[in-house]
Amino acid sequence: WQSAVSARCPTRGYQRKLRKRASSIHQSHQTTRTMNKIFKSDTKFLTNGKTPEETCALSDLPKEGVIGLYFSAHWCPPCRGFTPKLAESYKSIRAAGKALEIVFVSSDKDDKAFLEYFAEQPWLALPFAERDLKAKLSKKYKVSGIPSLVLLDAATGKVITKDGRSALSSDTEGKKFPWTPPTLAEALGDVLLKPDGTEVKREAALKDKYVGLYFSAHWCPPCKGFTPKLAETYKK
Repeated sequence: WQSAVSARCPTRGYQRKLRKRASSIHQSHQTTRTMNKIFKSDTKFLTNGKTPEETCALSDLPKEGVIGLYFSAHWCPPCRGFTPKLAESYKSIRAAGKALEIVFVSSDKDDKAFLEYFAEQPWLALPFAERDLKAKLSKKYKVSGIPSLVLLDAATGKVITKDGRSALSSDTEGKKFPWTPPTLAEALGDVLLKPDGTEVKREAALKDKYVGLYFSAHWCPPCKGFTPKLAETYKK
């Protein structure tokens, strides 16, 4: 009787495999829905500037790791200087087995210039004809200049950093992948200074308080004018 039941009932190991597979399928669908909110469900990405007929679908984007939106153009000198460096980092990071994909979002003047520039790049590209989607992405991520690299969490679509250019320029081998910015606590450190120079523990000093970060300098006339007023308000 036990043998008959065992034959019909999956083992615990097999059940774990089924749950893991179901979780993976769910994550894949969730990621696709997330990317649908950023792109369009029928978006096709170019895989090679030399053969623009070769494309991949939205569902082919990585389900985890990092997706970078690279806003750039061939007519832009800083872009032409940054693109080769980014390409080297991209190849190195992917060769290390890390899930990174980049999508080139072009600001070139025409399709010919776009394809010529994209032919130098090793990642994917949004087709040049998708001008409305390009404008939507620029507005969504508040891109005001190029080159600009916006890094997204592939699983959630959330912004990791809008300054991916600095992140990868300072970490060309991807040792800090996925370049998640530090929390406020991590950025401030464990110790803060009081006006008299004494040190206080950050955790105790800020517990249950609203925190404002005041960026200022003594050499700045507007700062010197505003600081006393801020100090009065702070004391009240």
